[in-house]
Amino acid sequence: MPQRPYKQVDVFAATPYFGNPLAVVLDGSGLDDAAMQRFAKWTNLSETTFVLPTTQSAADYRVRIFTPGGELPFAGHPTLGTCHAWLQAGGQPKSKDAIVQECAKGLINIRRDATGESLAFAAPALSRSAPPPAMLAQVAAALGIKVAQITAAQLLDNGPVWLGLLLDAPETVLQLAPNHNELLRLDIKVGVAGIYASPVSPLIARANREAQAFTKRESAATPDLEVRAFAACIGVNEDPVTGSLNASLAQWLMAEELMPAHYTAAQGVCMGRAGQVDLQRDAQGQVWVGGQSVTCINGEVTL
Repeated sequence: MPQRPYKQVDVFAATPYFGNPLAVVLDGSGLDDAAMQRFAKWTNLSETTFVLPTTQSAADYRVRIFTPGGELPFAGHPTLGTCHAWLQAGGQPKSKDAIVQECAKGLINIRRDATGESLAFAAPALSRSAPPPAMLAQVAAALGIKVAQITAAQLLDNGPVWLGLLLDAPETVLQLAPNHNELLRLDIKVGVAGIYASPVSPLIARANREAQAFTKRESAATPDLEVRAFAACIGVNEDPVTGSLNASLAQWLMAEELMPAHYTAAQGVCMGRAGQVDLQRDAQGQVWVGGQSVTCINGEVTL
């Protein structure tokens, strides 16, 4: 088996081991679907990506994204983490203004901030619809909450399909203890969020202090939204920090004026992480999903 350049990247964090890890095989040429899936299952991370030659002239690189349970057409933290790894390995974008990633969902634009430390992807087009009441009742039971604690709900599709739930308080989000076997039986990915409309609780304040202690920044941003993601149906009971979900939540919540055009989402507190996701809608209506990434492992993999 050949040796291939390989990195493990922590995404949506400035400090290693406080974000969402991603495995990146920087040369996936010659690997068939079964080999990619086998390796993704072996890494046991929420996603593993494989960088490949482009098939579209506008793209800088192509990526395939695998969970332990299957391939995704698009995902957010693999997009930022793969771009970070590709740039760090010497990748040269065709344009100075953006990096263009090709994936099964299509072409995804990625931009760098002025410091070069943070990347943001343009959220793909979203389709959304109201979920059936029976689905909400079943999911609420699996989450251990009452339907009345769900203040808004939408089925969100930007490649991955999420059932997005806005709950009555961030504390409700953080105290969830889902029945993952039941969510697996229902075969649905569930993203939950709670809006901070008042001063943060002692639980959140403590989490923010812990984030401050381990971050390279002088202070940790106080979040505007608390998010958790449950995806037992793809082999991931809880995802630490989820770009695709935060993208679709932002598109939905901004459109309904439930969140402002620029806010920060926190995710991963219940898993001992300190994920920070920056969500911003520009003057043209495009939502950008950003955050920092850091390389934790750099080497080769036999594959």
